[in-house]
Amino acid sequence: MELKATSMGKRLAQHPYNRVRLLAAGVEVSGDRHEYLIPFNQLMDITCKRGMVWGELEFQLPEDKVVRLHGTEWQETQRFFHYLQQAWQQWSQEMSDVSAEVLTALEQEILTFTQQDRWLKRSELSAVKESIRRQFSALPLPLARLEAFDNCRALWQFCQQWLEQGETAIRQRNREWTTKVIKEYHDFFSNVETTPLNLSQCEAVVNGEDALLVLAGAGSGKTSVLVARAGWLLKRKLAQPDQILLLAFGRQAADEMNERIQARLGESAIQARTFHALAMHIIREGSNKQPVISKLESDSKARRQLLIDTWREQCNSKKAQASGWRQWLQDEMEWDVAEGPFWQDDKLAQRLASRLERWLGLMRMHGGAQAAMIEDVPEEIRENFSKRIKLMAPLLKAWKSALKEEGAVDFSGLIHQAIAILEKGRFISPWKDILVDEFQDISPQRAALLTALRKQNKRTSLFAVGDDWQAIYRFSGAEMSLTTAFHHYFGEGDRCVLDTTYRFNDRIGEIANRFVQQNPHQLRKPLNSLSKGNKKSVTLLPQDQLEPLLNKLSGYAKPDERVLLLARYHHLRPDILEKAKTRWPKLHIDFMTIHASKGQQADFVIVLGLHEGRDGFPAQTRESIMEEGLLPQPEDFPDAEERRLAYVAITRARHQVWMMFDKEQPSVFVEHFRELGVPQSRKA
Repeated sequence: MELKATSMGKRLAQHPYNRVRLLAAGVEVSGDRHEYLIPFNQLMDITCKRGMVWGELEFQLPEDKVVRLHGTEWQETQRFFHYLQQAWQQWSQEMSDVSAEVLTALEQEILTFTQQDRWLKRSELSAVKESIRRQFSALPLPLARLEAFDNCRALWQFCQQWLEQGETAIRQRNREWTTKVIKEYHDFFSNVETTPLNLSQCEAVVNGEDALLVLAGAGSGKTSVLVARAGWLLKRKLAQPDQILLLAFGRQAADEMNERIQARLGESAIQARTFHALAMHIIREGSNKQPVISKLESDSKARRQLLIDTWREQCNSKKAQASGWRQWLQDEMEWDVAEGPFWQDDKLAQRLASRLERWLGLMRMHGGAQAAMIEDVPEEIRENFSKRIKLMAPLLKAWKSALKEEGAVDFSGLIHQAIAILEKGRFISPWKDILVDEFQDISPQRAALLTALRKQNKRTSLFAVGDDWQAIYRFSGAEMSLTTAFHHYFGEGDRCVLDTTYRFNDRIGEIANRFVQQNPHQLRKPLNSLSKGNKKSVTLLPQDQLEPLLNKLSGYAKPDERVLLLARYHHLRPDILEKAKTRWPKLHIDFMTIHASKGQQADFVIVLGLHEGRDGFPAQTRESIMEEGLLPQPEDFPDAEERRLAYVAITRARHQVWMMFDKEQPSVFVEHFRELGVPQSRKA
């Protein structure tokens, strides 16, 4: 059937199309020079209009395109429109049945996916969306028309919701599943640890994302969650014991984790390791070699002696080296350097030794050539940094020679070797699940080892527990952005927060939390306490009141209650402790640096040294250009890491904290604490 414009209509309309022909499943609109074929599966709507004399047909296409035919005789136009509309609607009804079948199968596919008795990963959502798009592209009807058909409408809306709001839908479904499974496994969550897990802990344990970061404030049960996670994987048969890898940052922490696993799960096949032990295992399995760790790594005296001897030899034999070191120590470190052979000064050498260790460690951790180290630093410090690298180069060479002579590797070399073996595919990872404790302490080198492991076995999930508020090891290479930007580095996943502390009272928690969150760059998280404190749970006290305070504590502290004295530096250990064993024989007193107190807890905590100036808290030491070049960039907030250090100190306490300050030169933190409502007492 065909409809043509009249001669007069064609002449007056001056339109490229002047006739239309009905095809088996479409129409052909054409003119003297143009032709347009419109299949029914691209036709959105047809309208018939009457002008002053002639008729008009309008064909609506996707993306708001329109094809019009003008100048046809009106009655002929009506008749053609009637036949066309009837043919198009009949075809559409037949195609809606086909579409309904496709959509029904797609709905069943989505329901089968959502009804699985497990956590649905966000990474799986992309596969669901791709399936929806693929099935949509196979439909014979334009997608925009599906809502017009009763047999397609609900099915289309269901599938479209998953396509457009899949993240929301999968979150809601996982919330419902989590609620169900926590109730179903109530006995497991009540007994897997010595005390029942709370709701936020349970939610973290059952979360099955490929990359999960659990932010856990001080005393919130990080270790309990790690143990329970391992138990959950076994309980649900998600992994075999030898497919679970637990990682800790020290041998003692790994041993404690193993004891906990054995006691709570009765499972000896799950072994917590340090990153270095993991690297040794990879090297041993991937190269059939047994790496030997250098004795220099465990003998700090020998390590420092090697560095000082090399430094002295360089200064003594090369004037340029001596001049360069003098300039470094005087201009940058602002040390008093004697005239003549200053390198023979034992006090200066011992003072320098710890810094040489640190700089050498950072260079080894970088692992690249000197040129690469220099290239990586900001341009404004590149020239001075290059000079420092050249001064350190002989020490690095001596270190490597000592390792070669010993036939051993250092810790940094160990991890570099393990990464190389993984990248060459010479080690097949058996682990499906990697669980990492204290993740905020991770360095780029350790992160690279994790990434290489997961790249080698793409099914490996990462479950990391950490607290960016306790990130205090930047000086050793830890990079906090690996925690705060976790998913940027380790892939799509989720983040959970443990919101309850079992250690300190609500007053200690309030002050510590508000203090650390004055830095707007810290991740926000709630941390509620189960116990009540009072206004004096955190108190500012003049430092000359330390002895009266210990006298007072000896009157009411029980023999099994611990008093922990903390300072920014070890040499600030108060002399009064020399007589503590006889002066207060029943008072359990310990002293340590704040860094060393990580993971510790006590009933009462006394924070020492809140004063300005040298050895103050916050520390006022100037960062070396070496550290500036090799460490992560400092944060854009004053004393950011020192604030976190204060948070760590305060949150070691269960019941009460005293912060001892210098009345003549009080630390800037003293005023910050006053602003937060911390009371100041004149006497203990």
